Amino acid sequence: MTGLIVMIVGIVLWWAAHLFKRVAPTQRAAMTERMGEAARGPFALVILISVVLMVIGYRGGEFVFVYDPPAWGPHANNLLMVFAVILLGLGNSQSRARGWLRHPMLAGFLVWCGAHLLANGDRDSVILFGLLGLWAVVSMLVINRAEPRAERFRGGTAAGDIKLLVISVALYAVIAGIHIWLGYNPFGG
Repeated sequence: MTGLIVMIVGIVLWWAAHLFKRVAPTQRAAMTERMGEAARGPFALVILISVVLMVIGYRGGEFVFVYDPPAWGPHANNLLMVFAVILLGLGNSQSRARGWLRHPMLAGFLVWCGAHLLANGDRDSVILFGLLGLWAVVSMLVINRAEPRAERFRGGTAAGDIKLLVISVALYAVIAGIHIWLGYNPFGG
């Protein structure tokens, strides 16, 4: 049960650090006015701590069966992860596709969560990926409410498209390598 609690504390910190700017804009603006760009530091630290806690909690949790993922789930997960990584990178790219979605990074995060729920049917996976996926949806709604008429990215180049794809494939390989190193081979075996 300790792993579960550690993981949940990490998830709560993740939510808090990411939503603080939208939920408490006056306080966040005051911090920025006082500290300048250094105001990002405490939030980055909380996010880093949240990720460490989620990983430690997830790895230290006991396996509790919730559902059997479909046999094709791991394969779908691998394919969807390619798209998730591309979407995550799209938000900061100079790709022509950047303007297609209002929240490409959050959409990528949501695809990442959904993909992992297709491959994992244990309690801790459901809690971790379910709550992080919910965070992505809530974040989109909160941003849309705060900025209903935000400008979409216009521009981008074919070189930006190629750069996005090359970086995404390389990052996907790194992510797969980390999973294998941690003992979770995403490709089976």
